[in-house]
Amino acid sequence: MTSKVYNKENNRPLNTMDEIAYHELESKYRKLEEKLGAYDKQVGGAHYKDMKVQPAQFINDNKLLFAEGNAIKYICRHKHKGEVQDLEKAKHYIDMIIERDYGPKETGVEGYNKWKDLSMKGVISNKVKLGDLKKLLK
Repeated sequence: MTSKVYNKENNRPLNTMDEIAYHELESKYRKLEEKLGAYDKQVGGAHYKDMKVQPAQFINDNKLLFAEGNAIKYICRHKHKGEVQDLEKAKHYIDMIIERDYGPKETGVEGYNKWKDLSMKGVISNKVKLGDLKKLLK
């Protein structure tokens, strides 16, 4: 007399060796997946799997901000996924970081006009250096 093998989820008997083998493998895979940490698996593609350190782990371990993390992510994956577009995205995030941390870029004409305006108001004199002006404007 042969004992029957049952699907644990719905208690339905498995009839063929293929079904039995499939469900055994599926069960082993689920158990293995439960043991894996979040950084050991990737949802949606495999563009980070061959890296020694996944970008997400590096970003989180170093407590980086959103823009820095995205720049790193796009730089790391460009060869395997988005190519030039990913590098453009990384560049965009780097531009955001520069603007966020160091302010918008000022042209020489804009700087001169600010200096001239402050000079006419008597806030500064002609002897103020550009570096000192930047400190005054902060």
